[in-house]
Amino acid sequence: MTDRQKKILTAAGVAGASLTLVQLGLLGALGGIGPLKGLQKARMIRKPGNAEEYAADRTEKLENSPLEGKRIAFLGSSVTYGAHSLGESFVEYLAKRNGFTYVKEAVSGTTLATKYPRSYVDRMRNELNPKMIFDLFVCQLSTNDAARKVPLGGISASFNRNDFDTDTVCGAIEYIASYVAEYWRCPLIFYTGTRFDSDRYAQMVQLLFELKDKWGFEIIDLWDSAVREGVTDEQYAFYMSDPVHPTRAGYRDWWTPIMEKELYRIAEEKCLR
Repeated sequence: MTDRQKKILTAAGVAGASLTLVQLGLLGALGGIGPLKGLQKARMIRKPGNAEEYAADRTEKLENSPLEGKRIAFLGSSVTYGAHSLGESFVEYLAKRNGFTYVKEAVSGTTLATKYPRSYVDRMRNELNPKMIFDLFVCQLSTNDAARKVPLGGISASFNRNDFDTDTVCGAIEYIASYVAEYWRCPLIFYTGTRFDSDRYAQMVQLLFELKDKWGFEIIDLWDSAVREGVTDEQYAFYMSDPVHPTRAGYRDWWTPIMEKELYRIAEEKCLR
């Protein structure tokens, strides 16, 4: 598998030590890229939480899932890709369990904002066909913007995409919200990472909730302290490769159940059945 995963698949085919922001940026940027890819993979294979028994293809399919047969887009970076879990993330577990088709547009080390190459905004415009049909669009609130100290920016009074400064976190989120509404006309869902030591990311989460009031998108809030408090320190060490990236077990047994519950709620509220 390559570091960049853009896939259209069916489900059948398929402690807590804090880091500096510089370290977190490197973790995102080095998530299986270039000459370090082989070394990275070998290191990840040795992690107990990435044992073969936790692989996505061993996940059993659910009966009568509200997501079965749906088409879902996932846009993100290393956490959406699964950089520390052998290229498998919550995306593969959700798809395998629920029988939906998906597109996974994820590139390690990338930012929401266009301040850096291969941003979420650029890849959404260039890699995702606006004529495709999606029932849901799920976007990661990237930790890389915090690590690289991308300016937060401010909420615009406008709804016109041309008015958004996409070199800022706020402008990029607003652009994505506007673009999804125009071209795919489906519910947009942002998800956060689980809690780690980053004031800048905490500010991004707060900004995301403020933008929700304007754009009406949904948020799966893994940053909520109750999520971290729901696992022991021993479980956390097993579930997380580092404070940002889960292992296979972390995705399967911690993140996926939370995200699945929220996606079911959204599917019901949006009458997607």
